[in-house]
Order: sequence, then C-alpha cells, then structure tokens
Amino acid sequence: MTLRYAVSLVSDDNGTVLVTVPDLPDALTFGEDRDDALARAIDAIESALMGRMAAREEIPHPRTDGPDLVTLPALTSAKVEIYRLMRKAGIGKADMARRLGVALPQIDRMLDLRHRSRLDFLERAFRALGYSLDLRVKKAA
Repeated sequence: MTLRYAVSLVSDDNGTVLVTVPDLPDALTFGEDRDDALARAIDAIESALMGRMAAREEIPHPRTDGPDLVTLPALTSAKVEIYRLMRKAGIGKADMARRLGVALPQIDRMLDLRHRSRLDFLERAFRALGYSLDLRVKKAA
C-alpha cells in the first residue's frame, strides 16, 4: 500500500533542480541539488494530495515507472487509502464519524496528511470500511 510517485528532475539554469510529478501536475518544487529536490518532492506531493482531498477529488493510483521515484511515508499512504475507500463506498466524513463514534474534527485530523494520527485509529477506520490494515516490514535497500 505504500505510495510511490515517479518524478521528473530537471536542472534549472540557476543551479537548482526542478521537480515535477507527472501524475500530479500541481505538485511542483525545487531543490539545491538532486537529494534536496527529492526530499522536497514529498512535501509537494502531500500538498497536492491534500488539495485534492479538500476539493473531494479523486486521487489516482500513481504510475511507478521512471528513473526517479519518491516514496511517501506509510502514514500518508494509509490516510490516502482510507480517503479512496471512503470515496469508493460513498461515505462522507460525517458518516465516517458516526461509524467510528467520534466527533467530525477527529475525521478531519485523520485525513489531514500533516497530522500524526495514531495507527490504532487508522486500523479502526479501515475496519469500519470493511478492510484491515496489514503492516509489512522489509529490509531497506
């Protein structure tokens, strides 16, 4: 379930590196060098995703082809998947709050990619949608 987005890196004429995301045209950033640009790409992607979520738009599954890929944090990936499942089932935030027995602001925080939600709360949300959350650990590359 980890989200990975292909990014395009282009050296600017001022010595910086421009980052674009083919799947998210509104995700645009730059960095002082390649590593800095890739690190900043995470924030740009999350900002674009939050904008789509706020506008109640679909979040397409990313293409993962290309030489440069950015992996989003696991918490971000889980929240985006909850958002997708809610949309797929036609469940709004108020209905999700009722299903979980919580106030609406808790659902807003759960879907806020900048908020550090608790894993057990996300597990409850997946269960309320008829899914379970599996955690997988693998050796880093």
